[in-house]
Amino acid sequence: MEALQHYLAEQPLWLQSLFGLTALALAAAAANYLIKKVILRAAAPFLDPRSLTVDHAAARLANVIPALIISHGILFVPNLPDGAITVVQNVAQASIIVSIALAISGGFDYVNEVYQRTPEANSRPIKGYLQLLKIALFVGAAILVIAALLEQSPVLLLSGLGAMAAVLLLVFKDTILSLVASVQLTSNDMLRVGDWIEMPQLNADGDVIDIALHTVKVQNWDKTITTIPTHRLIAESFKNWRGMKDSGGRRIKRTLLIDQNSVAFLSPEQVERVRRFSLLRDYLARKDEELLRWNESKVGRGDDAVNARRITNIGTFRAYVLAYLKAHEQIAKNMTLLVRQLDPGPTGLPLEIYCFTNTTNWSAYEDIQSNIFDHMLAIMPEFGLRIYQEPSGLDLQRLVNSPA
Repeated sequence: MEALQHYLAEQPLWLQSLFGLTALALAAAAANYLIKKVILRAAAPFLDPRSLTVDHAAARLANVIPALIISHGILFVPNLPDGAITVVQNVAQASIIVSIALAISGGFDYVNEVYQRTPEANSRPIKGYLQLLKIALFVGAAILVIAALLEQSPVLLLSGLGAMAAVLLLVFKDTILSLVASVQLTSNDMLRVGDWIEMPQLNADGDVIDIALHTVKVQNWDKTITTIPTHRLIAESFKNWRGMKDSGGRRIKRTLLIDQNSVAFLSPEQVERVRRFSLLRDYLARKDEELLRWNESKVGRGDDAVNARRITNIGTFRAYVLAYLKAHEQIAKNMTLLVRQLDPGPTGLPLEIYCFTNTTNWSAYEDIQSNIFDHMLAIMPEFGLRIYQEPSGLDLQRLVNSPA
């Protein structure tokens, strides 16, 4: 060492400075290599193997040591001007602040990853709150970096922010609105990851895949992604289908349009024919007793049959549909079950089926619904009823070609 010092003392001043800077750079590089390639690899088995975020955060934090070496070691480099030493120290200190801020940000990401593995993550996400903390972290880091580079007190810089409060409110307007919206959405349990929501005004219809501070991402059924500003979910209405999933049943609400010209009373022969349906036996027995009692009390024996109450094909068919649904093993019996007539119109007499399946699976629901209406359309002629359908080109062609 003495020989080296004697040799350097005989060299030009610029060469002494160059040698010192080279030695300082090598020391910082060696420290960086030792920490990242040796210490961090040795500590890897003790870190979470399911997350790369921890490794990245640790690597960011490891950059602090080389920066400290440069910050303190620059003082021992000979023949450097004071201004250069100050600049290097300030840049090194700023680098330390940035590295620590990035490491803490990585720690926030890791906290979110760990929380995502818990059952409460979907119902109460914390990603928005962590993003708010990141904003505060980076704003504070930016102030400290500027203070380090300018060699000014951070308190002095903060005092100047009072005059910029109005500007900051404008800049962070969306952030403030989104924060309030996130708190309301979470505290009121209005939205969770995995919920199916509909928001037609924003072309959103699908599953929520991410809830962040500023945006909520919805994957639509056509696999496109709609990004919704968080505050819009509070300011505007949206439909959440979670209640349907939680109930265990999905609603069927569809009408059969019956040609009103086919509605008629059932003749005795037709009544006997529909008695073949096992689902109608109880209904017809009750109806026979009810009509017999009413007719005996209200209608004389010699009166015209027009004055008596009789069974209609539409009423019998409605009773059949209701009995069919009650006997259907895939229709929920503990939920609303109705078969009702709606107001007749130019497209026929609507007979509405209102019930719930005992599954919320989309594919199974569509199969159940289709099977029910397949059966109803096929069985309707047994009651003398016809489905209403507007004339097609083929109908008009047959009419024109029919003999006079």
